[in-house]
Amino acid sequence: MAIFEDTIGFASGPWRLEGRLGLGAGRDAVVISHPHPLYGGDLDNPVVEALASVYRQLGYTTLRFNFRGVGASEGVYDDGRGEQDDLRAAAAYLAGLGKTVSDLAGYSFGAWVQVHLNPSIATVRRQLLVAPPVAYLAFDAIAELPPQLVVVTGDQDRIAPAALLREQAHRWRPEVRLHVLPGVDHFYSGALQRLAALLLSELAPDRVDRA
Repeated sequence: MAIFEDTIGFASGPWRLEGRLGLGAGRDAVVISHPHPLYGGDLDNPVVEALASVYRQLGYTTLRFNFRGVGASEGVYDDGRGEQDDLRAAAAYLAGLGKTVSDLAGYSFGAWVQVHLNPSIATVRRQLLVAPPVAYLAFDAIAELPPQLVVVTGDQDRIAPAALLREQAHRWRPEVRLHVLPGVDHFYSGALQRLAALLLSELAPDRVDRA
């Protein structure tokens, strides 16, 4: 299991992006994407860090990165279009290390970018969406999603309200696994350990170790 992360850089078109890489022993890898760049979202967001920690505990190689224009990443915000290219570039970087990107995990805006990814990444078999902002951004023209879709929100989340998510997520993929955490807001204030415990239970049974 990777304990430490290295700061790395990789290319997305003409831009060089900043990332944190945690190398696991096996082949499975996950790309983790952060909340909205215009509202302070970056790779050091506590929820993003929690997702990386969970996946590392499961033996995955993890890559969380800053979208273009965020932190040390070059470029400028592109309203989700260029950010799709950034996500694909992160997956390509991992593939170049001999890792198979089997999962995508996104929080808030990062979840929105990932479900609109077109073309999709052929190796991805599962997407994890934490607090997808269905009350704030349009979730139409959804790309073809992988076989497994896991969605998590809180019952106090006004940006990813559970009722609206129940309605929309089953249209994205009828067999979606939707979890609603009681007493939790959009920022998972005081609830990161509960989120991590849920995800460790939810994600571990489906893991395929290709080491």
